[in-house]
Amino acid sequence: MPFAQLIIGPPGSGKSTYCNGMHQFMSAIGRKCSVVNLDPANDQTSYPCALDVRDLVTLDEIMADEELGPNGGVLYALEELEHNFEWLEKGLKELGEDYVLFDCPGQVELFTHHSSLRHIFLRLQKAGYRLVVLHLTDSYCLTLPSLYISTLLLSLRAMLQMDLPHLNVLTKIDNLSNYGPLAFNLDFYTEVQDPHYLLPHLAAESPFLKNSKFEGLNEAIAELVEEFALVGFETLAVEDKRSMMKLLQAIDRAGGYAFGAAEGANDTVWQVAMREGLTTMDVRDVQERWIDAKDEYDDKERRELEEEARAIKARQEESGLDGGEDDDLDGLGPAPPPGTSGVSVVRRS
Repeated sequence: MPFAQLIIGPPGSGKSTYCNGMHQFMSAIGRKCSVVNLDPANDQTSYPCALDVRDLVTLDEIMADEELGPNGGVLYALEELEHNFEWLEKGLKELGEDYVLFDCPGQVELFTHHSSLRHIFLRLQKAGYRLVVLHLTDSYCLTLPSLYISTLLLSLRAMLQMDLPHLNVLTKIDNLSNYGPLAFNLDFYTEVQDPHYLLPHLAAESPFLKNSKFEGLNEAIAELVEEFALVGFETLAVEDKRSMMKLLQAIDRAGGYAFGAAEGANDTVWQVAMREGLTTMDVRDVQERWIDAKDEYDDKERRELEEEARAIKARQEESGLDGGEDDDLDGLGPAPPPGTSGVSVVRRS
């Protein structure tokens, strides 16, 4: 039974960057992984694309033939994919039992009320895939109460629309310290403890939001999110190995993933950590690493990486090697202390 992640989220949330980083990470821990591009507007993927919707339909063709704009063209393309699902199903069969990452378009209509993407997901489920929806959001939304409350509402609507195992993820958490102090600690936002505490900060954000009509609307939205009690957030720094490992373990729990026979054949430290669930980073560790003491951790990691490079060079000189012969996780290296980065990705604007 193959497993898959369905990567959704608004433009700029880091979907393609995540697919690239997760593909590298899964390859490093011995999990066979393929990436499928479902975005007809994404013509420059940074990851190796095993199956591309642009081979079926392209956005430029749709816009020219149907006289549609970019947003309408993407919706039309997903409708075409839904009607030609056999093309997608045939391509997926060639991937065998690979773990699949589906890189989806960023138009929010597709995962809030338009039906085509949901129908495609449900047909994938009927085809035997164990699916987990990953809704990515830029962590910048935490810096403004209005953005955060909008994100809560969008996340809730997407969860209800998709109706599948679902994780909301705050991406680019390593950039959060650049935006100034937050009104509350990080766990307040990730656990969605009580949105009502944000209402005074919301009123202070803009004089327009002090209007009694807006106050009533904001109060109703906060009550709605709290009553459903569905929304919560994981965090992600895509270039940090421990952050990627923690998120992948949460995804595995949500999707019921069981390690295959191929995994565990090579007992590298990161494979053992994934199998045994050795990652202990919680939201308080994330707060300390990326917000409270980011500069100190960065300096510490830089020194440790320099020491590690010198040690590797010394071993190579002693054994007469030219370099290039390393362990199975050549791109990741040995297990570092908490917070060490190592997955090499190209962040796209």
